Amino acid sequence: MHTTSLRKTQYLESSDHAHFQVFVRSQSVVSRRIAGETLIVPVRGKVGDLASIYSFNQTGSLIWQALETPQGLAALIGSIQQEYAVGYEQAEQDVKQFLNDTLSAGLVEIRAEVSIPAINSTSQGELQSAGSR
Repeated sequence: MHTTSLRKTQYLESSDHAHFQVFVRSQSVVSRRIAGETLIVPVRGKVGDLASIYSFNQTGSLIWQALETPQGLAALIGSIQQEYAVGYEQAEQDVKQFLNDTLSAGLVEIRAEVSIPAINSTSQGELQSAGSR
């Protein structure tokens, strides 16, 4: 099996933007956990690209598992801190490296974060106004 190494691209340079982003797995990959290892296969034209199989270590596997649902940078860092009892700086470095590598390979995507509390407060205010008429 040929494992492709990931090129380094800095997507997460500005921490200001990272607070308004969530990360999620790309829909164009298939992943499986086999013998304690997470394997990722990109799908191109409805066929797995077996020349580009990626494997993750335990830390990468934990982040990948968390990315099953959209996650913010802070939540991912917190997961690593909790699981491995490491400091914030180390967890941040590991998560950012993983995200930069997987983003550059197209395995992970960035989405704009939607503020649910802002939506809820607007809806509740409209409902209260409507109810008082």
